Parts: sequence; C-alpha cells; structure tokens
Amino acid sequence: MSSAQREIRTVNVTRYVTPLREGGSMPAIAEADDDFLYVLKFRGAGQGKKALIAELVGGEIARTLGLRVPEIVFANLDTAFGRSEPDEEIQDLLKASVGLNLALHYLSGSITFDPAVTMVDTDLASRIVWLDCLLMNVDRTCRNTNMLLWYKDVWLIDHGASLYFHHSWQNWEEKAQLPFTQAKDHVLLPQASELEKVDKAFKEILTPEQIRSIVGLIPDEWLDEDGIFASKEAHRNAYAHFLEIRVAHSETFVKAAQDARATLI
Repeated sequence: MSSAQREIRTVNVTRYVTPLREGGSMPAIAEADDDFLYVLKFRGAGQGKKALIAELVGGEIARTLGLRVPEIVFANLDTAFGRSEPDEEIQDLLKASVGLNLALHYLSGSITFDPAVTMVDTDLASRIVWLDCLLMNVDRTCRNTNMLLWYKDVWLIDHGASLYFHHSWQNWEEKAQLPFTQAKDHVLLPQASELEKVDKAFKEILTPEQIRSIVGLIPDEWLDEDGIFASKEAHRNAYAHFLEIRVAHSETFVKAAQDARATLI
C-alpha cells in the first residue's frame, strides 16, 4: 500500500449489538450506518485513546507488511447513543466515548486461532513474530493469541497492547532500541525460523515514508493528552521517530527473539 493511497473510512455507529466481555476494555459488536458489523473499541475504556492509537498504528503496519488485518475504520459515537442501554457500566462507557472511536470489521463466522489445532508455516510465523517484536506487542501468547481463522486464513486482531512505551514517554528514544524480552512468550516463536530473511524484507518495505503515512492517520483529538509535547504534530512525530529508530535497530530485537527461540527447541 502506497502512502498516497492510505486512508481510513469513517462510519457512524447506529446500534449497539452486544458486549465482548472477554476483552479487558469491554469492546462491543456494533452496527454502523454502512450496514456492516464492527468490533468497536472505545476511547472511554481503561487504556483510553492510547489503546486506539496502538490499534490503528499496529494494524496498519501489519497490513503494510502484507499480513491480514480486518478493515479498520473510525467510528463516531453520538451523544444520544446508548441512552436506553440498561446496563449502567456499559452506559457509562458509552457516555465516556462520545466522539471518534475505532472499530474493526467483524469477521462473521471466524474462530479463535488454536496453536494446538492449526500450524502456520515458518514464513508466516516469522513475519508475525517480527511484527510483534517491532510493536512490542505483549498480547500474542498461548493464553491469548489475538488471531482468528477466517476462511482458512490467519487474521491478526487486537493490537491495543502494543507500543506500551507511550504510557510513559520518559526515555522513549532509548526504549526504541531495546530488545523485546516478551518474545519468549509469543505463541508462534517456535515456528519462527526465518527471522533474518523476514527482517531484510520488512526493512525494505517499512520505510520512513511508510511509517509517517501510517502515523499521519492518528486523529488530532487522540493526541497530546499528556501535555508533554509542544503540539499535536510534535506528538505524532514522536511516534514516527520511535518506529523509525526501532526499524533501524531491528537486529537487536531479531537477535533477542532468536535467542529466546533457541531455548525452546
């Protein structure tokens, strides 16, 4: 996907269908004015807008690298939405989420990826492990794979726990060069035998231009809530610079993942 083609559709949420209570931030299945169903992630949930930024950036980086991710859309929630919701906890969440939220196309009929049942090839495993090491995604383990099988293909979901450095921006440039130690718990690490080959290919794809086109998608209203940046553009640039540094030093997290894999096999 070229940077010139990159855009995210915006929909208006029209109907709250059902909560997905297995998610810590209580996402929901909702219907929008385009008549499609979406998994809706709320700005008023526990991790707030930072989780939406991680979801957006992580998902679009995965898509750029050729991995399957459900379509991501911006989802507007009106002030009147949810007033008739009888569950007080859900009603409070909806009230706190008025404005621009994020949603992923609902893959009807998909099933949760089970590593005991489905094996992925070494190339795909290596590509997903590389992605999660780049994003510092702590949430792709045997306990919670955050992958779906849909029409026999593996689809990646839920990148909200990625980029956890942004919960504390202290020394963020140093953090960008750190290995991803949690790679040892990655559900696909045992199959990820082609990390060096993937590293070379992905570094050619994920150029600074591509990174900045993805980070450029972050809405202004999700930025600069910490008060530590001079402007929203400075905040956005920090995300881009973090990822650029991380890609430039990818050999650090590749080596750490390879070392962790060596202890498993």
